[in-house]
Amino acid sequence: MKLFLLALLVIACEAAPRAIPVDVAKPQLHVVTLQGITLQVVSFDARSHRLRLLDQPNGPGSLWSDARAAARSVSALAAINAGFFTPEGKPLGVMVSDGKKLGASNPSSLGSGVWYEANGRTGILRREKSNFQAPQLLQAGPLLAERSKPIAGLENGKTSARCFIAWDGGTLWMMVRTSPCTLAQLTQAIAGQSPCGFPIVSALNLDGGTSADLYVAQEIKGGPAVYRAIWNKPVRNFLVLEKR
Repeated sequence: MKLFLLALLVIACEAAPRAIPVDVAKPQLHVVTLQGITLQVVSFDARSHRLRLLDQPNGPGSLWSDARAAARSVSALAAINAGFFTPEGKPLGVMVSDGKKLGASNPSSLGSGVWYEANGRTGILRREKSNFQAPQLLQAGPLLAERSKPIAGLENGKTSARCFIAWDGGTLWMMVRTSPCTLAQLTQAIAGQSPCGFPIVSALNLDGGTSADLYVAQEIKGGPAVYRAIWNKPVRNFLVLEKR
């Protein structure tokens, strides 16, 4: 009888949905340090909020000078610089903003991952697993974490501010800007870690360096905040955080 009750308990535990801590259910700003790297993190739940890609068809800076201006243009709660672009200002990789698709698949490491949002579903995929069909989509890279594991072979010579998005594999997400570090240092610091109450299962690198820009509105707990160096340059597009 005891063994039967124990088996029932095990089955019940496996079937129970993962509880989401109350303190991460609503968007908020966290500033944490992992292995010497400072992370400015906006966490949110994709069931109540979503990312949307805002593009500037006429090139970097043609509509918005920075993440704050982009966010305020659509009353968004936060914004972070997004994809890579060519010296001429064209998207480097595929991007889809409100259903409008631009660019071509980028075969380099800077296009190894794809973020998408479609019909309330959102996630991060490897390039090879994406059909590039979604109303909101961004190809970027490299991947910084996959299945909670660090990515081997990432560049370890260039130190820069970094931006990335991260996912727990369920409904919880992060928008992140970091202090200067290498990609190799960053993947080792974040993979499988829980900087704001839930683990990083997948993470996708965005444009960084003089593009690294994170804005947080006052409506978010811990805001307002602007993380942008005075030497930053205009960028092509932004990911903004909105209520569903």
